[in-house]
Amino acid sequence: MTNFEICLQAAADEAAMSKLSAEAFGPGRFARTAYRVRESVPPVCALRLAGWLDGRLVGGIHFTAIKIGDAAGGLLLGPLVVDPAVKGKGYGQALVGEGLERAKEQGFRLVLLVGDMSYYGRFGFAPVAPGTVTLPGPVDPARLLAVELASGALEGTVGQIEAEAP
Repeated sequence: MTNFEICLQAAADEAAMSKLSAEAFGPGRFARTAYRVRESVPPVCALRLAGWLDGRLVGGIHFTAIKIGDAAGGLLLGPLVVDPAVKGKGYGQALVGEGLERAKEQGFRLVLLVGDMSYYGRFGFAPVAPGTVTLPGPVDPARLLAVELASGALEGTVGQIEAEAP
């Protein structure tokens, strides 16, 4: 990864990111519950990251500010996108790691996502206790994962996830 660089996503990168998302997730991505949360507000600008390999955009990650019930200070991770041509080479891991580090520096307390524990567990994500946090649509409870960026951030947090304007 010597020629891999992570930087803030520029407005000029949006078309390429949209194309990568379409390739990675297909048209069904718009029907997913996590997308429904994200569609109402833009991602946090300081956490819209792009991954460049040898001067070519190969991935990106976004975080949307959320509240859970009345508790603010959370983020919903997604989408994480990596060009299928370079998948499995650690670029997604680098984007997640950098994103979580920046989110903590920005003062966010926790990050949630809908994803695979086998992938996101390496970053400290764990399943959310069943029945405590909900989304505005169907989600496999085993795929609703969270990581605390501040100790105790999930304690007593109960309710539905809603996007917040950053």
